[in-house]
Amino acid sequence: MELAYTPEENAFREEVRGFIRANLPADIQDKVLNGKHMGREDYLRWHRALHKQGWVAPNWPAEYGGTGWTPVERHIFEDEAAEAGAPPVIPFGVTMCGPVVIRFGNDWQKQFFLPRILSGEHVWCQGFSEPGAGSDLASLRTKAVREGDNYIVNGQKIWTTSAHIADWIFNLVRTDPAAKKQQEGISFLLVDMKTPGVTVRPIVTMDGGREVNEVFFDNVKVPARNLVGEENKGWTYAKFLLGNERTGIRADGARDHQSAHDRGHARRQGAGRGELVPQDQGLGDPAAPDRARHGSGRPLRHAVPARGARGRLERGADRPRLRRALGAALLQLSQDLDLWGLERDPEERDRQDDAGIVKERCIGGVRPSTVRFAHAQDEALFFVASAVDAARQRSIKAE
Repeated sequence: MELAYTPEENAFREEVRGFIRANLPADIQDKVLNGKHMGREDYLRWHRALHKQGWVAPNWPAEYGGTGWTPVERHIFEDEAAEAGAPPVIPFGVTMCGPVVIRFGNDWQKQFFLPRILSGEHVWCQGFSEPGAGSDLASLRTKAVREGDNYIVNGQKIWTTSAHIADWIFNLVRTDPAAKKQQEGISFLLVDMKTPGVTVRPIVTMDGGREVNEVFFDNVKVPARNLVGEENKGWTYAKFLLGNERTGIRADGARDHQSAHDRGHARRQGAGRGELVPQDQGLGDPAAPDRARHGSGRPLRHAVPARGARGRLERGADRPRLRRALGAALLQLSQDLDLWGLERDPEERDRQDDAGIVKERCIGGVRPSTVRFAHAQDEALFFVASAVDAARQRSIKAE
């Protein structure tokens, strides 16, 4: 059963292809398709092109500079961008920090930070993980002490991607060491990377890359107006941020295309040495083992019944199959939500975290359901939106 795009959606796909052909620099495309190093300016050249077109933040509300795209249009854009070899927008500002500021920030923060995130003037990084506080993030020790109109920050973050090219970092910091629960004493603080006392030290990875870093804070003075929301409520904002991070639609398409590029590169490199690289091995793709066990999101996505030109369910559509597919996606979503410890009762979730029940299901500090969570939620939302749209169109037709 195939998903038939509407004429409007097909026209949008052609618009996207034309934009990419006209605006994606050939040298950046070559770097993406061949796995070469991308510098800050490479990312920003594409970012600026998207910003000029108004396409840099599909996940933002239109009133704050978002595109207003439907889920299908967003999927089309991300799929075409990945296929063409366009780099992703650096996610820490647009995908992570921006939505937090939109939801929880004050008027000054929205007016100051959001336009600069959209334009690319501010490149962001994420200050979450610490030595000894990775999968158990709530045990973080970086502290921020209020002194008048400022916070004084001391501590260390680690595995901080893009810190070496970032202008700002959004930090989880401990503001109440005496809180009964670790999660209750954490705040969400925005820090200018140029502030005296901030030091970035690269971590050289096995492939010689320098994308991840250590970040040190030594008596760093941060204006109190950079606190997002309420003091000691940062854990709530962090969970909201991670929810946005995990539900990006581009993930499937980009990983699939990147896996194909990786396999081709590996086969070319291995051919002269007599080494065999399996056709279905997704080298360099952390999601590949999980997709091999549980399947990519694409089969479920294309199980939606074919639609007519105006989005209606055709008379011959296999409704039982749609119900089965939707049920499977929702079941998988509920299982993954449970595995992530996101039950409806937040106190029960914290008790499980404290007791180590959730942690026992982790392997090497990485929860095995991470990718399945994103896939299942994406599929559930896609199916629900499609079913509701089809029902609405049938109702309009009947009238």
